[in-house]
Amino acid sequence: MAAEIVNPRNDSGTEAPEEPFDPVFALHRGGKMAVQATVPLRDKDDLSLAYTPGVAKVCTAIAEQPELVNDYTWKSQVVAVVTDGTAVLGLGDIGPEASLPVMEGKAILFKQFGGVDAVPIALATTDTDEIVETVVRLGPSFGGVNLEDISAPRCFEIERKLQERLDIPVFHDDQHGTA
Repeated sequence: MAAEIVNPRNDSGTEAPEEPFDPVFALHRGGKMAVQATVPLRDKDDLSLAYTPGVAKVCTAIAEQPELVNDYTWKSQVVAVVTDGTAVLGLGDIGPEASLPVMEGKAILFKQFGGVDAVPIALATTDTDEIVETVVRLGPSFGGVNLEDISAPRCFEIERKLQERLDIPVFHDDQHGTA
């Protein structure tokens, strides 16, 4: 049934027959999130300040004083919501793609109730070390990591390893938030 509601076109690319309206699918269509600029780009002057050549001045300052990254980028205001899709709500192991609506929902909760932007990251691996390595490599872009819906007992090891290797907060929601 979900396939009929979600896919308004049939395989030939023509319109599908009239389908019943489902408010849940309607709310989720196209995703629940978007990235929005915090500065206007009205003209070439704005562009030269936000991007090149002006951005080089900020990059150079951060290279000389790395702590400035928190003042001049989104890092201190954004969290990575990371899952492998193996323990999603009451749904179990549904995989990374099917977990995205839940991760988007978690991200909008961060924004609505904490004023913090969050980016859903669904990883196409269940290997503990691959997850840790991937998140460590993404770490410079985020002010924190929220581990979400990763099956036990791997989730505990992933959290521990990330806390040892990252200099940003790492929080395992299912352990600390719900337990």
